[in-house]
This record gives sequence, structure tokens and C-alpha cells, in this order.
Amino acid sequence: MTAPAAVVDTEGDLIVRREGSAGIIRLNRPKALNALTLEMSISIDAALDQFESDPAIAVVVLEGAGERGLCAGGDIRGLYESSRAGGDLGKMFWRQEYIVNARIAKYPKPYVAFMDGLVMGGGVGLSAHSAHRVVTERTKLAMPEVGLGFFPDVGGTWLLSRSPGEVGTYFGLTGQTMNGPDAIYAKFADAVVPSSRLPALREVLTKIQPGTTSGEVGTLIKGFSTSETLGPVAAMQARIDGWFAGDRMEDIFASLQRDGSELALATLKTLNEKSPRGMVVTLKLLRLARSSSSLEQCLVREYRAALEVFRSDDFREGVRAAVIDKDRNPRWSPPRIEDVTPAMLAPYLATVGADELVFE
Repeated sequence: MTAPAAVVDTEGDLIVRREGSAGIIRLNRPKALNALTLEMSISIDAALDQFESDPAIAVVVLEGAGERGLCAGGDIRGLYESSRAGGDLGKMFWRQEYIVNARIAKYPKPYVAFMDGLVMGGGVGLSAHSAHRVVTERTKLAMPEVGLGFFPDVGGTWLLSRSPGEVGTYFGLTGQTMNGPDAIYAKFADAVVPSSRLPALREVLTKIQPGTTSGEVGTLIKGFSTSETLGPVAAMQARIDGWFAGDRMEDIFASLQRDGSELALATLKTLNEKSPRGMVVTLKLLRLARSSSSLEQCLVREYRAALEVFRSDDFREGVRAAVIDKDRNPRWSPPRIEDVTPAMLAPYLATVGADELVFE
């Protein structure tokens, strides 16, 4: 007897159901680019419970509704409003989100993320820790948090610090977009599958047998892929490694200025648009992540720093300029990297008195 398809919600912000032997998790806020809310994160956790315990489920598939992308990140507007009101949404949201990120990385069944279209911030957290990360020719992946007075979180410091050379430092500080092959080169993805072939791959995934190993699923996906692994950033790596090798933002700025090439100056211009405090915090967290032994260790560090960000004027100003007023003219505090003092940085790295993030 075939078990009935498990359906948690077919009309709301998250659709969870069984299709054949696949557990489907679909982010369902296409008008908001599938931005992740606290309620959606809680429901994803519940879906992972359900699929893990169901012997008929062979694989979990994450996808986004609509044509524009998987997920544009967290619900920044809601976090902004809570921060302004002195609320605690940030504490609840990031705790729940980071626990799910860590769970995805260790999920016992094959977990396949379709990273088609836009994949940013929280969308990266739901996909780039997966066992199988599928990008397409439409993929635009970015961690643009420094432009919001924030830093690459959701395990972003772990991922970026494990990209080749200083490629992760470059993407984390500039917020520049990766295409599919870039994402593979930076170790954020595994296979480029043409978007036209995703429906066929999805259909095959719904028919695999329970007990199919993750390696077998990887081989199956490879059969649909183009074998592309080198994007535009690969050709730039030698220059990026030189520019971003410093452990201080002042050193990186000076290196770009000394180079003086069109590309170096364009990169410098991009950095000058970001939050000075956000850049200093990001660089420090990336360097600490290099010597971290686990994703969880980085997530705990990110959580502590995120609580401090939530209280900061820079976060509210960055969201105001990018999302609320959309004037693209944030007034950062302080306005220059030279003015970010060790005393300003210290609370983001505090380990005493910070709320802890506990993984089961």
C-alpha cells in the first residue's frame, strides 16, 4: 500500500509534500523572491524531522517557487522593524535559522538544493551546506550583507573561508555575484545543470529507491550536468589573492590603490560603498573561520556577532537605504575604515555574556 503524500501546507509561504520517494520543500513567496521568515524556518525544521523519519523518503529536494530564484535571503524588512522597536526577532530568527543550517549540513538522507536564479544570504544557508548543490546558467549567488551593515552569516564565514585562496574574502567583502561555475569554483556548489533539464532531474529524483546513497545521487546529478567548473573569478584569482591577502581592511584598500588598474579601482569603488564597520567585522570573522574546525563553531561566532549587529545603527541604516527608502545612499557610522576602532569591534567578538547557540 502506498503511503499518502505528506502535506503540511499547500498554499502558504512554505510547501512541504511527498512526491514519489522525494520529500519536497518549496519556498513559496515568489513576490518577495522567496525571502525566508522565522515561521518558514521553523516549518523547514519540522519538514526535515518528518522526512528523516519516513522510510519511504529517499531524498529531500529544496526549490523556490516562481521564475526569479530560490531565495533572496532573510526577511530583512521584518528584522529592520523589530530592530527599530527594540524587539527580539533577530535573536529568535537567527537562532532558528542557524540551527537549520547546521542540520542541513549533517542531514542523514541525500539533500538536493536547486540553486536556480537568485540565491542570496539566507538562501545560501539553506542550499550551500547541502550534500548536492545544483546551479544553472541563471544562477546569481551572492552574500551582499556588508552592504547592509552586516556580515556574511548562515555559515557564510565557514564557506567563504574555504574557497580557493582569497576568493572567499573577495566575495564576502564586495558582495559581488557568482554565476554557476563561479559558485562551483568557490565551493558553494557542485554541478551546473541547464535550467531546461531541472524538471527531468527532479522527476528522476522522485523515483529513486529509499536507501540510495548520497554518492549514487551525486552520480545521477552528474549525468544531467555540463561539467563546467571554472567561472570568471577563476581567471582573476591571482590578482584577488594579492589584493585581499591582508588581515586589515586598510591593507586591502592600500593594495588595490597601489595596483591602480581599472579592475582594482573598480573593486575599490565597490568596497567604498560598503559599511566600514561591516567590512572590518567580516574580515575578522573570515580570518577566524580559517582556523575553525566546524561549521557549528562558525555559526556560534556568527550568532554572537549577529546579535550585536541587530542593535547597531549601521544595520538599520543599511536596510533603510537598500530596502526601505531605496535611496542607495547609506550614511555609515563611522564613515571610514580608519575610524573603526578595536573598541567598536570587540562587542562583535564577545564570548562572555553572549547568548549561546546550542545544536542538538
